[in-house]
Order: sequence, then C-alpha cells, then structure tokens
Amino acid sequence: MKTKKHFVPTLFCGALLLMAISCNSDYIIRPKGYFKIDLPKHEYRLFDNQDFPYSFEYPVYGNIIRDSTYFEDKPENPYWINVDFPSLNGKIYISYKEIGENKFDKLVDDAFKLTYKHSTKATAINDSLMRTPNGISGIFFRVAGNAATAKQFFVTDSVKHFLRGSLYFNATPNEDSLGVVNDFLEVDMKHLINTLKWKGGA
Repeated sequence: MKTKKHFVPTLFCGALLLMAISCNSDYIIRPKGYFKIDLPKHEYRLFDNQDFPYSFEYPVYGNIIRDSTYFEDKPENPYWINVDFPSLNGKIYISYKEIGENKFDKLVDDAFKLTYKHSTKATAINDSLMRTPNGISGIFFRVAGNAATAKQFFVTDSVKHFLRGSLYFNATPNEDSLGVVNDFLEVDMKHLINTLKWKGGA
C-alpha cells in the first residue's frame, strides 16, 4: 500500500518536470514565404492587325484576346483587347478611344480618376511623364500597397488617338507576393508602350 501511495505523486511530478523542460525550448518565428515563380525570358512579337488603329510588340508568353466584355461592361469599340498571361495569372487590359467624339481633356481626367479610385487601398500613387521613341506621349502610374492594380498608363497624340492600359491579376491583391511579377510585367508594359505606333495619321 505504501508503495502505491508514493508511486502516483512521483509519476505526477515527473510529468510536470517533463512539461517544464519541453516548454523552455526556443521558438523561432519564421518569415512568411511565397512560392518561387519561374519567370520566362523577355521576348516579343508584333501585334499588327490591319483592322486596328495601332500596333505594338508584346511578350511571346502572352496572348491577345478580344473580349466581348470589359470588366463586366460592353467595350466601347472593337479595339479594346487584353494581353493575357496564363502562366502568370495576369492581364493587361487595353482600351482605345478616338479623340473627337471624345474630348481630350475628359479622357485624361477619366484616366486619372480610374487610377486614383484605388487610393483607398494604395499607400502611394506615383505618376511619371513618358515620351516614346515614336514620339508618343503619356503618363505611367505606379500604385503602391495592396491595390487591385499596381501599374497603369495612358498614351496619346492629343489629336486622334488615346490608349489606356492597366495590369490586373486574378488573385487577392498582395504587394509582397505579387511584387516580383508586377516588376517583371512592368518591363513588358514599357516595351509595349515604346513600340506602340498609330495608324491612319492624325
């Protein structure tokens, strides 16, 4: 009987001691990790459909898609297209408007409004003036933070042609996880802009 009475407290104390030792081990907080993305080599091909009022070079890993819808709206004309990147789960949405029936000042104002509507999620929005080798002017926008789009632009000759582009991903906006792909596709957006040519004169 005496042996049994001492056995239970000894077992209980041993279990407490074991728990105390195990709880003193160091806990290491590991930084959040993201899947590694294998990015393709930047290579380009020409988009030059004879029915379109513009041409440009776009990545070989992208596809030109003429959708019947544009963010759930009907496109204003058949020259609104997407450059789709299936392997990167992203798209550059391109809209085109002819200046004339659309007033130039309003088109510029609308482009700024469409970018700055993301200011509720953005930590900063920076815009920079552009002038391409083909003499086309415009503005490139970089949107920081967890906004739905991080890169947008518009280019124009201020007389006849006005083209706007915006990069979106089919994923929850996250500046950290999408940063590498955003920077990668910014190079392609700049190439598209710098190779853009208008057709039909002003």
